[in-house]
Amino acid sequence: MKIRISWPAGQLTATLDETPTSKSLAEALPISASANTWGEEVYFDTGISVALERDARQVVDPGTVAFWTDGDALALPYGPTPISREGESRLASPCNVLGSIDGDPRLLATVRDGDPIRVELA
Repeated sequence: MKIRISWPAGQLTATLDETPTSKSLAEALPISASANTWGEEVYFDTGISVALERDARQVVDPGTVAFWTDGDALALPYGPTPISREGESRLASPCNVLGSIDGDPRLLATVRDGDPIRVELA
């Protein structure tokens, strides 16, 4: 499944794997929210609540599309966060991994805290 994520300065697409969380997310689309930034990560509320999946991870590759169950939010890391070690992308806590961003995840650097952000099926 492909999704489009857009904000005032840009947009990108992501490919999601078939997981229980990605299915819940797809059912909730489109989603509009206010973006938050944390180091080189963008996250925002989705309005859905899901359980932590068995293969949830805290350290992921830049460009991973993750779901932060503690905050009911999509987490989109494109580089180190304030708790990262040696350049890794370390999320606030273990997150469900949904898929990955198509192309260069560093486009997310143009997202500003408070920007309106929208997620829809691509």
